[in-house]
Amino acid sequence: MIKKAIFIIAGVATLTSCASITTGTKQSVSVHTEPTRGAICTLENNKGKWFVNGTPGTVTVNRSFNDLQINCEKPGYQPSLKTIGSKTKAIVFGNAIIGGVIGAGIDMADGAAYEYPNDIYIPMKKGVA
Repeated sequence: MIKKAIFIIAGVATLTSCASITTGTKQSVSVHTEPTRGAICTLENNKGKWFVNGTPGTVTVNRSFNDLQINCEKPGYQPSLKTIGSKTKAIVFGNAIIGGVIGAGIDMADGAAYEYPNDIYIPMKKGVA
């Protein structure tokens, strides 16, 4: 009976620490342009391409180890390109300890181990586009 309880607890701990299960492979990010609003932005990483059709706006992107490239444009403003680096989430280290290398490897391969900032600010300068 005790062995069964330990097995169940270990299984639950492993599942709850897996980033693929707890936070998924997608993330919502909000894009803001300063000092203006209404810019059209393209976000891209190795897992896909997404659009914000007027800032401020929110879009769901695929998590990735790779940086997120953001390009924003608006008439009367210079195009603005910004690179946002991904960071490894702390939950991955717990997964490696509790769930083992396999769970951490899955999270890294599918992108669930990484995250971008929730709010991204893109500076824009007036000028000829």
